Amino acid sequence: MAGSQAALELARDLAIPHVTAYALIFAAEIHLNRREAALARERAEAAIALSLEEGFPLLSTWGAILRGWSQVEQGQWQAGIDQIREGLTAYRATGAEVWVTHFLALLAEACEKAGQTAEGLDVLQAAGGVIEKNQEHIYEAELHRIRGLLLLRQETAAAEAAFEKAIGVARCQGARSLELRAMLSLARLWQQQGRLDDARQGLATLCSGFTEGMDTPDLIDARALLDELG
Repeated sequence: MAGSQAALELARDLAIPHVTAYALIFAAEIHLNRREAALARERAEAAIALSLEEGFPLLSTWGAILRGWSQVEQGQWQAGIDQIREGLTAYRATGAEVWVTHFLALLAEACEKAGQTAEGLDVLQAAGGVIEKNQEHIYEAELHRIRGLLLLRQETAAAEAAFEKAIGVARCQGARSLELRAMLSLARLWQQQGRLDDARQGLATLCSGFTEGMDTPDLIDARALLDELG
């Protein structure tokens, strides 16, 4: 939070619109990763306004995608899904491909929240094609986790396998935050299945490795689930 605000203040002091627009976008991304929807939307909308004024189509469309995610988090599921889809189409129309797997992950998760299982799985299939084409693996673990959430509505065993795949990919990449998120999803499933020891051990082992970021939602949720597990 403090780092995000400091970066924005520095960008504004420099008075270079392109730098300020990027700072706003990445501030919105920080709030997204902290699941702070209102703050993410505020930064995204500021980035959109500045980018439209200055003629930065890549950043205005990126901001639109992040605004769509915020709408979903605030309960405006269909409006948010539509915004993400429109923003993603416009983003790719600029010729950009970097970060597309991230945006597709946001869209797939939005579909999951809205109960649109088939649509979400279609999005994940498209994301797999992007990974294959561009070798952009940064959000691969998250894509597997979201697949697990979608498959929970259909087949528990397949969902469990997807969560385990997400954990394995994140661990290989050293992406501990994504590993924690996937472990949380798997622990919740194990809790429902009565596998309390497995859930407790897996989550406790991972949580013990964190020495900062204790106020982040995923760690808060992990500690709350550990309390439930006893």
